[in-house]
Amino acid sequence: MRDLTTDRADLRGDCERCFGLCCVALPFAASADFAIDKEAGKPCPNLRGDHRCGIHAELRTKGFNGCTVYDCFGAGQKVSQVTFGGQDWRTGPREQARRMVDVFPVVRQLHELLWYLTEALTLPAARPVHADLREALERTEALTRGTPDELGTLDVGAHRQEVNVLLLRTSELVRAGVGGRKKNRRGADLMGARLKGADLRGANLRGAYLIAADLTGADLRGADLIGADLRDTDLTDADLTGAFFLTQPQLNAAKGGPDTRLPGSVTRPAHWTPRP
Repeated sequence: MRDLTTDRADLRGDCERCFGLCCVALPFAASADFAIDKEAGKPCPNLRGDHRCGIHAELRTKGFNGCTVYDCFGAGQKVSQVTFGGQDWRTGPREQARRMVDVFPVVRQLHELLWYLTEALTLPAARPVHADLREALERTEALTRGTPDELGTLDVGAHRQEVNVLLLRTSELVRAGVGGRKKNRRGADLMGARLKGADLRGANLRGAYLIAADLTGADLRGADLIGADLRDTDLTDADLTGAFFLTQPQLNAAKGGPDTRLPGSVTRPAHWTPRP
């Protein structure tokens, strides 16, 4: 059995093992992120018969920026290969396709929780709650392996609330060890804010709206970024070393450059400004 506390390979999207579920299950509306409207359960017109995107290399130029920043945290391959045993929604009964559409968002939420719990267990400052975190991790993993019926009736919101208590405690423990005066910007509306060079070490930025904010050169070391909206946030030259609960989709939605310093849990987006 893989070590759930250190192995995140299964928590990254693997489109080769998925039946294009995100392109079917999720709805989107015509906006700056999507060129068209699409209902939940309706396949995207760009989805090919082999479950690949027909415009993958041109998503940004064709108005599908939202697709380029999305990640299912491995829920796609889990639902495709485990929950439904490799049965394709295209060839199975119509009822099965509907169930896959219903189950996918649930497993996606559970996998996102697994990502946070796995990271929390790597943080030495959170050692006082490691035992509880490990128990929550194992319980969440077990839920992801439920049957379609079990997943379809799961109160995933209630489970998120239970896990969030532990994640909040983790945040408190980690940020307590960061020097300096720590700012509380939880849920704050910072859209378009001018925060160039700001000292945000150990800041609580949980759920903050940082859309199009200027964070160039900002110090975000040890900041809690869970749920922060980083769409078009300028992170050029910012230092996110030790920032935690930062996900790849958040980073993909932001702007950055070659000198943006990142925690080891994420990778530098390919579309960021390259080094000259």
